[in-house]
Amino acid sequence: MRSKFLEAGQIVNTHGIHGEIKILPWADSPDFLICLDQLYIEGAPVKLLSARVHKGCVVAALDGVNSVDDAAKLKNKIVHIDRDVVQLEEGRHFIADLVGLRAINAETGEELGTVCDILSIPANDVYVIRRPGSPGEGDAGGAAAPKHSGSQAPQETLVPAVPEFIVETNIDEGYVKLRLIEGM
Repeated sequence: MRSKFLEAGQIVNTHGIHGEIKILPWADSPDFLICLDQLYIEGAPVKLLSARVHKGCVVAALDGVNSVDDAAKLKNKIVHIDRDVVQLEEGRHFIADLVGLRAINAETGEELGTVCDILSIPANDVYVIRRPGSPGEGDAGGAAAPKHSGSQAPQETLVPAVPEFIVETNIDEGYVKLRLIEGM
């Protein structure tokens, strides 16, 4: 079951003397957060009075946070958003919805494993697929299995999240179909 609230970033510091906070966003772009009217901190709704992008972070003024002391109390808190107020572009998905999907070979129907992580690199995201039965499989928070151990097959496969490799993503049915090339 998908959670109604999604982690969207972390408050990393105060900003200025009027109680603004600095949020490190966990999104493709910090612009994602500045368009919202409300955030959630420790489950409580907080009205976003203003927000702007500054050096890759979001500097925000929150209702009820009027001083540096108020803002300092929020440092290291996780900021959540309500998934129902966000409209993603066609073909875009929340990372939280992708982790845990079954990975299936689009050509053969073979189950390849589970999406255990998404790596965000400058060119594109990369899906980390953990093979069935490998250490930590099904545990997205577990330690990463070694890439190679002796003569055994790799425990993880890295798949670029681009249309050449991602054939179909079906969040409701719990799978992603992949087109692999030799050596993957």
